[in-house]
Amino acid sequence: MVKVNINKSVLKLIEGDITEQETDAIVNAANTSLLGGGGVDGAIHRAGGPKILEECKSLGGCPTGEARITTGGNLKARYVIHTVGPVYSGGRHHEAELLANAYKNSLFLASQHKLRSVSFPSISTGAYGYPIHEAATIALQTIIDYVNTHADIQEVRFVLFDLKAYRVYEKTLYEIRKQNA
Repeated sequence: MVKVNINKSVLKLIEGDITEQETDAIVNAANTSLLGGGGVDGAIHRAGGPKILEECKSLGGCPTGEARITTGGNLKARYVIHTVGPVYSGGRHHEAELLANAYKNSLFLASQHKLRSVSFPSISTGAYGYPIHEAATIALQTIIDYVNTHADIQEVRFVLFDLKAYRVYEKTLYEIRKQNA
């Protein structure tokens, strides 16, 4: 586990299962329908139970780059923040901006609901094909920028599914901190 202090917040990188996190909210890398899918989305819906899907149906979907919040159902987290990252199409279709917005809007929702801790997966790097190093740079820089100006979020975790993803995020965080030193 990597742990760094940023402003009044702690940023952690861990390898693990996002559905097992005991933060106030976990973030779901959802699709625009919010009706479940594969990967992280499917795992969260399975672990959280039917209450999450029931609430998602009432939301009417979510555009790419935006975020919506529901109960955590049977999860340890009280809430699930559903966000839709972009499908990667070579980087010429505003993918970086949309990915940054997915993280920013998720954190904004957490702040609005007075949540203190949030766990994120690596959004868009699975089936949506975003190159993980580019996505990690956008994700980490967006989180760092947000917590530098919003002291209400006390802990942000990146929960990486495997060691390869963890190592990419670890290296990227080191590079960002070195540049900003």
